[in-house]
This record gives sequence, C-alpha cells and structure tokens, in this order.
Amino acid sequence: MMNAENQPSNERRIAAESLSSHLRLTLDALRGSRQRSALIWLGAGIAVILGATAYGQIRLNAWNKPFYDALARKDLSGFGDQLIVFAAIAGALLVLNVTQTWLANMTKLKLRESLTRDLFLQWLTPHRSFRIAGMGEIGVNPDQRIHADAQHLAELSTDLGVGLLQATLLLISFIGVLWALSTGVTFDILGTRIAIPGYMVWSALLYASIASFGSWRLGRPLVELGAERYGRESDLRFALMHVNEHSEAIAVCRGENIEENRLHQEFDRLLTVLRRLVAATTNLTWVTAGYGWFTIVAPIIVAAPAYFAGNLTFGGLLMAVGAFTQVQQSLRWFIDNAGVIADWRATLHRVTGFREVLLDLDKAVPDARRIAFEETGIDLLVLDDLRILSYAGHTTLSESHIEIAPGEHVLIVGERKSGKTRLFQTIAGLWAAGSGMVRTPPARRVLFVPMRAYLPDLSLRSSLSYPLPPTSFPEEAYVAALTRLDLGHFVPWLDRVARWEQELTDVEQQELAFTRILLHKPCFVIVDEALDSLSSHARQLLFAALEKELATTAFIHIGGPKSGDRFFRRVLHLTLDASRETAEAQPRQPPELPLAQQDAPLPP
Repeated sequence: MMNAENQPSNERRIAAESLSSHLRLTLDALRGSRQRSALIWLGAGIAVILGATAYGQIRLNAWNKPFYDALARKDLSGFGDQLIVFAAIAGALLVLNVTQTWLANMTKLKLRESLTRDLFLQWLTPHRSFRIAGMGEIGVNPDQRIHADAQHLAELSTDLGVGLLQATLLLISFIGVLWALSTGVTFDILGTRIAIPGYMVWSALLYASIASFGSWRLGRPLVELGAERYGRESDLRFALMHVNEHSEAIAVCRGENIEENRLHQEFDRLLTVLRRLVAATTNLTWVTAGYGWFTIVAPIIVAAPAYFAGNLTFGGLLMAVGAFTQVQQSLRWFIDNAGVIADWRATLHRVTGFREVLLDLDKAVPDARRIAFEETGIDLLVLDDLRILSYAGHTTLSESHIEIAPGEHVLIVGERKSGKTRLFQTIAGLWAAGSGMVRTPPARRVLFVPMRAYLPDLSLRSSLSYPLPPTSFPEEAYVAALTRLDLGHFVPWLDRVARWEQELTDVEQQELAFTRILLHKPCFVIVDEALDSLSSHARQLLFAALEKELATTAFIHIGGPKSGDRFFRRVLHLTLDASRETAEAQPRQPPELPLAQQDAPLPP
C-alpha cells in the first residue's frame, strides 16, 4: 500500500492535466451562466474597438512620414497641417482607449460573477461541501478558490485575452506595411546585389521567435510554483483566521507562543515557495528585459540598409521603425506576458481543478464497500445490515434490521470513538464507506441536529427557521417555541442580526438549535450527542414538549453511555470492530468518489 507521504498531491495531478481540458471545463461553466449573453456582447464590443484602434494605429504610423519629412524640409505650413491631422487621430484613439478600458473592466466583472456563482452552485450542491472537505489538499480552504482565485482568474483572463487579440490585430495590420517598406532593400555581398522580399518582416519574426523560445523555456517552472504558492497563501490565511476566531481561548490558555510558532511555520512554508518563484522570475527577466532593451535599436538596425541606400527618406525611416516596433510588440506579446501566463495557468488549474472534483463527487463508483441509500415516500427509517467503515474499523449496530416509526424515542448508545458521529453522518447521507442499506423518509420530514450547533449570521428569526424563509412560520410560533424551552428572553432579539457564534455560549446555541424542533415539527429528529451538552432542566423541558406537542415525532439520539433517560423506550448499541484485519481492509477513499481520486483519504 502506498505511503501517504509518497502519494502525489491532488494539486500536482491537476497541474499535470492538459490546458485544453481546463479551458473546456471553464467554457462549460460560462455556457450555463446567466451572464453568458452579456459576456458575448462585451467580447464583440471589445473586438470592434480593437479593430478600430488597429486602423487608427495604421493611420498614426502613416502620419510619421509627412510629419517628419516636413520637419526635414523645414516646411512650417506642412508641419502645422500635420499637427491638425495628429490631433484628430489622437482624439479618436483616446475615445477608443477609454471605451476599451470600460469594456474590459465590465468583462472582468461579468466573468468573475459568472465563475463565482458557478462555484457557489457546485460547492453547495447537497453534501458536496462536506465530502470535498476530507479529500486532502484539494478540499482545503475552498473560500480561497471561490473568492480570491476566481477573481484573479477573471482579471488575468480578460487582460490576457484583450492583449492577445490586440496584438494579433496589430500584427495583421502592420505586417503588410512592413513588407511594403522592405521593397527595394538590397545587400551587396561579394559584388552581388541580393534582394530579400519582406526582409524586415522575416527579421522581426526571427528576432521574436528566439526570444519567445527562451522565455518559454525559462517560464515553465512558474506554472507549478504559482499553483503551490496559492496553496500556501491560503494555508497562511486560514491559520490567521483560526487564531483570530479563537483568540479568547488562546489568551486564557497562555498559548500565544505556540500559535506564533505555528504561524511562523506556515509563513516559512510560503517563503520557501516565494524564494523559488523569485529565482525563476529572475531567470526569466534576463530574457524579457534584455529583449526589451535591444528592441530600442533593433528596428533602426534592420531598416538602416534601406535608409543608407537612399531607398527611404528620414520620415520613411521613422515610419519603418514604427511599423517594425508594432510588429515586434505584437510578436513579443508572449515574451512580455510569460510570467502572467504562468500565473494565469496556475490560477486556472486551482479553480477548474476544484470545480472538476466537485462535479466528480456525484459520479458514484460501483463498489461492494459502498452503503446504499434510498429515500422512500413513507415515514419509516430503516437500517439494514449496516456496517460503517472508518479509520478506527467497522461500526455495527446491535440489531441487523432496524425499523424506526413515527412517535418512537430511540437511544443509540456507543462508547467513546465507537463511530457515533459516523452513524449520524451515514443516516444523513454524508458517509458511504461500508455496506448495507439506509432507507429514509422524505428529506423535508427529517431534522438533523449535529453535535455542534449552527446559527447563521442572520436575524435570530431567520436562524430558527433555517433553512426555510422566516415567513414560513407565524410570529406566535417563534414565541411559543422559545417560551416552551424557557428561552423567552430571546423573543426581543428575533429580528436582530448578529454573529451568534461569538455572542452566545455553546450551550445557548445548542438550546436555540433544539428550538427548531418545536418550530419545524418534523416527523423524525436525529441528534448527534447534542443532548449531552444540555442541562438536566433543559433536557426535561425538551422531552416534555416532545411528548405533549410532538407525540408523533420520532426522536433518535446517538450518544454516550450516560445519555440514558426514561424518555427513551428503545435502546440500541454501537459496537466497533477495530481488529488488524478490519483496519487493513478499509478503502483508500470514500466509495462515492470517482476512480480519479482513489488516492484521496477518507474524510475526517
């Protein structure tokens, strides 16, 4: 069995995939986007503006000859006329440049909106956010990929796309001009006059090709380093957020030194990658900067034979230099943007790789180690021959066939680390490693209460009605539910918006989470050890409310040996088989994952 340290990371596998597959995946997302029409119109507008700008550049380049010839002749009248022509051309180009800037910025905005909304949809498709969180590096810090990486990809894609299109149009426009200016250029070699058609065009192509090859060779490592850099940046950001969110606990435990050391370690990992990036970028700069400096004189050197032979006037020479420079700028687009292209590819790998894994999560692979799930149309929870596979081993129930009907109060008891949370996740459809069958009532009839309560940063009314809109319940229902559990002091806060996880204690959050039961009145309630955090008084209030107002609701609590109460009329037991043979038989990944992710570990 391959050691985890020797397994290639998901990031490296993603970076090794073809660029075309990532582009195809991105285009698929854009085709299904509501911003598709806006992006098409913006792209068409940019193409028209760039075409008009290329025409304006040709006119401006042609203006060089009469203007500088007038200067050479000291023709004041002609000089003034050409200044008027320049003002007209420059004014038109200014309007085109401003319009291009607006269109490009709107394209960035719409492209980011399209990518981000698509990632929202893919990530928060039921169960995906939970499943990908346990898949190693690809599931770490999804907020970084959705927020920063999607923004960066939208901006880089727009800038590179506009730049490439502009360079292409200018190349097509000026290569004809440069070819015409090459006419008549001859070389005297051993007494023989040799004319090379399109001499300045071939010189520009050769010059740019040499520099492009050099920048490509030196810029290749930047792609992988860029992907690794963004991963380390997100790790540091997450560590900082974690310290900030738990600052109180760190302070009272005097753990600042430990946390500082952890932050230094994360920062050192980032600095290692950044140093390698500095070295690679420095090597690339030898080519890009050297090319840029030599380009100052290269056009004059190339055009000099025609000028000294008398085939070009001084104005014609400057016109040829301008045309050569435009062709060079178009051909050197790749050279100037080698580092940016590497950055774009790294960002594209992170965003599309994340999206690809999310899409593959729903492609179930037939596997005997996969638990089968079925949502039936009847109010009955059925567990058949259930064996749950985790790192600890196999977890099984004391009965092979279990049926729980509405109105039953069932306690499922398990020792510490016996797989209680795994059973809760399995019934919820989040965990599929193992065997057997889980049949559940319709999802709208079941309410799950996890060990850690979740109150969104909304109004308290919205948090209690979550995930339904607050208008789903009348005012008196909120008041009655809170009052019934002795939480009437929260009634004045129903319309207050706050970060409840910071303002309330864990016990208060859990008590409010149980209030949802009385508000939603589900047919089945499944609880993961959350009862153990309640006081005896709060438990008795909840049990009394369930017996009187929700007599037909099935209440299943998965807890430890001390969770017993006369409220529960049926008790089941969890057992864990942690034998060596069982541990070695566990799969390398959750069976619901695609074959492409077989090296991913089980979710924690």
